[in-house]
Amino acid sequence: MRGIILAGGSGLRLYPITRAISKQLIPIYDKPLIYYPLSTLMLAGIKDILIISNKEFIKLYENLLGNGHQFGINLEYKIQKQPNGIAEAFIIGEDFIGNDNVALILGDNLFYGQGFSDILKNAKNVSDGALIFAYYVKNPSNFGVVEFDQNFNVISLEEKPKKAKSNYVVPGLYFYDNNVVKIAKKITPSSRGELEITDINKEYLKMKKLKVQILGRGFAWLDTGTPEGLLEASNFVAAIQKRQGLYIACLEEIAYRNGWVSRKDLKKFGEELKNTEYGKYLLSFVSDGE
Repeated sequence: MRGIILAGGSGLRLYPITRAISKQLIPIYDKPLIYYPLSTLMLAGIKDILIISNKEFIKLYENLLGNGHQFGINLEYKIQKQPNGIAEAFIIGEDFIGNDNVALILGDNLFYGQGFSDILKNAKNVSDGALIFAYYVKNPSNFGVVEFDQNFNVISLEEKPKKAKSNYVVPGLYFYDNNVVKIAKKITPSSRGELEITDINKEYLKMKKLKVQILGRGFAWLDTGTPEGLLEASNFVAAIQKRQGLYIACLEEIAYRNGWVSRKDLKKFGEELKNTEYGKYLLSFVSDGE
């Protein structure tokens, strides 16, 4: 399976912060925002990842992450010329996807929870159809709402309904079989002039090939698309890391635990940053003999 991070868009809700920088490069506590969705794909065991962003920012992502080899992964980059919708990611990434299945995560979504890696690896096994996630919120009318039966088959999808049929909403993480490319090419722009991811999911629903996975009470899903969201996410990461002493979205650590980089590699990365808390954290794995 291949992975795509959509890090485009205009970021108008964060203006003027995003006047000169992509919102996915804004720090969430001690790391750039892009680290968090990238870590999610890595936790799923996905090594081939495409980052899609605006023309003016794509080089900044390349400077930050390179070809991904430091993290034991393969990174590629492509430009989204206009904010034409989430579903356009599959059209832009058609050659990258090839004959593989694909996972898509939005660049401003942060997930955290015990057992998340196991859930992701199970989702990665989708071979026929699509899998979306469901997260319980008190204000579902602000999001895309999903209704499903006791067997986790999706019954309906609604985008920001006035009267929601459930309290479960769809966060920005999706797993699809290879048919998603053909489906993306067939859908038409919405009234907003965008190719909507909801329309792709509705096509899988029509084919009765759309499943849902609940992210329960032990999970946190944070949308960082507003100033309040950025602050909440930074405070959340800071609290977890300070209390536990374990980092969220440390890409080098994930690569090491996945067996994608060696202890020698980890020591090298840590030595390069030994005067920072991040570098000391990496070196702790070498000294502790984990």
